[in-house]
Amino acid sequence: MSPPPSKQTAFALRLPSFFISLPLSLFSSNFISFIFPVPSFGNTSTMVLSKTASETDVSIHSTFASRYVRNSLPRFKMPENSIPKEAAFQIINDELMLDGNPRLNLASFVTTWMEPECNKLIMDAINKNYVDMDEYPVTTELQNRCVNMIAHLFNAPLGESEAAVGVGTVGSSEAIMLAGLAFKRKWQNKRKAEGKPYDKPNIVTGANVQVCWEKFARYFEVELKEVKLREGYYVMDPAKAVELVDENTICVAAILGSTLNGEFEDVKLLNDLLVEKNKETGWDTPIHVDAASGGFIAPFLYPELEWDFRLPLVKSINVSGHKYGLVYAGIGWVIWRSKDDLPEELIFHINYLGADQPTFTLNFSKGSSQVIAQYYQLIRLGHEGYKNVMENCHENAMVLKEGLEKTGRFNIVSKDDGVPLVAFSLKDNKRHDEFEISEMLRRYGWIVPAYTMPADAQHITVLRVVIREDFSRTLAERLVLDIQKVVHELDALPAKLNARLATEKQEQVKNGTVKKTAIETQREITAYWKKYVTERKSNNKTQIC
Repeated sequence: MSPPPSKQTAFALRLPSFFISLPLSLFSSNFISFIFPVPSFGNTSTMVLSKTASETDVSIHSTFASRYVRNSLPRFKMPENSIPKEAAFQIINDELMLDGNPRLNLASFVTTWMEPECNKLIMDAINKNYVDMDEYPVTTELQNRCVNMIAHLFNAPLGESEAAVGVGTVGSSEAIMLAGLAFKRKWQNKRKAEGKPYDKPNIVTGANVQVCWEKFARYFEVELKEVKLREGYYVMDPAKAVELVDENTICVAAILGSTLNGEFEDVKLLNDLLVEKNKETGWDTPIHVDAASGGFIAPFLYPELEWDFRLPLVKSINVSGHKYGLVYAGIGWVIWRSKDDLPEELIFHINYLGADQPTFTLNFSKGSSQVIAQYYQLIRLGHEGYKNVMENCHENAMVLKEGLEKTGRFNIVSKDDGVPLVAFSLKDNKRHDEFEISEMLRRYGWIVPAYTMPADAQHITVLRVVIREDFSRTLAERLVLDIQKVVHELDALPAKLNARLATEKQEQVKNGTVKKTAIETQREITAYWKKYVTERKSNNKTQIC
């Protein structure tokens, strides 16, 4: 039986619905604690770098574990003594309850459901280190089978008994790093042989590329030349990309499934334009296809679309097994067209784990589970099964799209062809914007990201819902209803209070009339909302009487 709510919790439960529905951005932690004090949940920083909490919140407390542990545990230091396994489990399990529900995390492309049989295979292999190829030869064999299956799926020009060239990675980020290094080394080797400078390599991409491309450029000292976007066209323009190509370009990166709106870039047009430029200049600038999201979609939904190794300039392709490859997070793949496209000097040979083992990875040790899970999905589903899953995802995306269009409040930014997602923006965001919708949808459990487009379309803000295998038609219809509720609630609220107060403050500072501090501004917001709440309470009492 659940314990009775505390006074603070009871007060929160009695708050009028309009107050609970207010956008989170309007409240600072000071304002929330001013209205109703609640215990702190500790560090909520989203940064990857470690950060400690305040001095008043340095221990972990657990109600259920108190039968085993009477004293609080330090939060950022290892405890001196051991605790029972039941207590450790309960403490962590309780805290994890505050995480979002992965099934309702519509921001992520990553797989959140697999069959129980595959879950068992994953757990049975959880203690196998993939890099120990001599000790786990069957796991190595399964990885090689996956590489060849994916290479054939991408139409690699392989002979009857020829093995594909590729490797399993932790994800598409590592795969892109490896592909980029291969392009850089091959370009450098050619420049050295020609007696030309080789210290200023660059890659041409669209401004819509995923952040891992920026990481590669910065980590490995390669200039990133980006084709800017424009309103209504949110992927790389192949003609503009080819214009940016010069003798130092190690490759042009095309995206098969933009993170922003799911759209496929025109790899065929890019290939044709680049072939012509290479003929004119004598260069041999290649193409890499970042098919992280679309690599397991296009072969099944759009088999006639030419984007892969059917195009002569496509030398390597990466794909995320943990996205539409239908495997839990932690697996990606990079496939090369041929052995000639992967410089031999990047491959390391080791023998201290047993036999000679060739390796080309940024990471050494990693689990075997995801490789085994990928093989399970490939043989379990086959071409027919993947086609069924992708068609179902596409149909559910259309249900969501049509539902949003019927509200009359949104413009659809995504395309019908591409990754099954729906990106949309408000037709009128003068009173309230997409970020407020995103925040308020969390009340219903939905995690729907809002973001601005890259340059030169940064004035466009969109919401994006990714349709995965576990997102049913029923959930799509439910989401439309909840979005309608949120929009109606926002219509009843004051328009962008924080934005209005910030504008007023800027005007006052500009005119030299008043110069408010941040605390004064926050107090003004607090006073405004207290007055607003009091008036609503008074009105409600009058109506009841």
